[in-house]
Amino acid sequence: MTNTRTTDVEATVRQIKTLEKIGADIVRISVPTMDAAEAFRHIREQTSMPLVADIHFDYRIALRVAEYGVNCLRINPGNIGSKQRIRSVVDVARDKNISIRIGVNGGSLERDLQEKYGEMTAEGLVESAMRHVDILERLKFDQFKVSVKASDVFVTVDSYNQLASRIDQPLHLGITEAGGARSGAVKSAVGLGLLLSEGIGDTLRISLAADPVEEIKVGFDILKSLRIRSRGVNFIACPTCSRQEFDVINTVNTLEQRLEDIVVPMDVSIIGCVVNGPGEAEASHIGVAGSNRGSAYYDEGKRQKERFDNDKLIDQLETKIRAKAAMLDKKNRINIKDEVNMKKLHTRT
Repeated sequence: MTNTRTTDVEATVRQIKTLEKIGADIVRISVPTMDAAEAFRHIREQTSMPLVADIHFDYRIALRVAEYGVNCLRINPGNIGSKQRIRSVVDVARDKNISIRIGVNGGSLERDLQEKYGEMTAEGLVESAMRHVDILERLKFDQFKVSVKASDVFVTVDSYNQLASRIDQPLHLGITEAGGARSGAVKSAVGLGLLLSEGIGDTLRISLAADPVEEIKVGFDILKSLRIRSRGVNFIACPTCSRQEFDVINTVNTLEQRLEDIVVPMDVSIIGCVVNGPGEAEASHIGVAGSNRGSAYYDEGKRQKERFDNDKLIDQLETKIRAKAAMLDKKNRINIKDEVNMKKLHTRT
């Protein structure tokens, strides 16, 4: 989600393009006013990225951005006014093939549900969600997804488990207001990891009090660790000890920054000594194992005669990783082309 002022079109477009570059599939934009809705029109003109408009209370904003090419409306049908206003939003969404996300949040639960449950509970979140689901179902609109986010990991996980057993629509996952970059990443990984490992969830957003770029990175790291999606370099690195023959921590941190542009999935192991180094390297696309004679270099699990100079390791390893990424990318393109050709052949026959 962008954190620029939506009315600052230039800054918002710039942030969207940055998020797209590092792998975001969808970007959500807060649209709190009609001025922001007008700004959305200019933002839409400058990017092809699927955009979700985050809207509360004013149904007219939803109608306006629908005219300007929004892909999804994040609303709670129950808080945008009368039945006629809700129907008008649903009608335009249906007419323009726009999906809706019902976004229930623990921090903005309906007052009667707060009084009923006394505290934030999974049951309260799910009851709120089902109220909004019922509204859309009565209007015979089924192109929606639902989120039930809380800042508490256990409440969130319980809410999604309950909801998954009650509806068939896609679920958008998130630990809302998770915290800063480190603590928020941990909470998100724990909560979303539990859900994703059970096959629950279709889209996700990591909510951090940090640069939105970090949200995308954490999200991809969660998906990588669960082998749901692979994008870019997966570093396998030791925590270091007195046996390390080179500065593992600096090597990994520097390479992570330098290689952010690589999108080809690949495993790179960086191990500081020969205890675990060879074994990890042999299971990676590229790996190094530190020794007092210079680091041993492995490519596709095979040890190479060439050794890396520990003093020049970062530059040497970057060169090898980029070459391997280019080779894997070419191989993937050939495989995809062959697959397409085979499908055409089967279609003809």
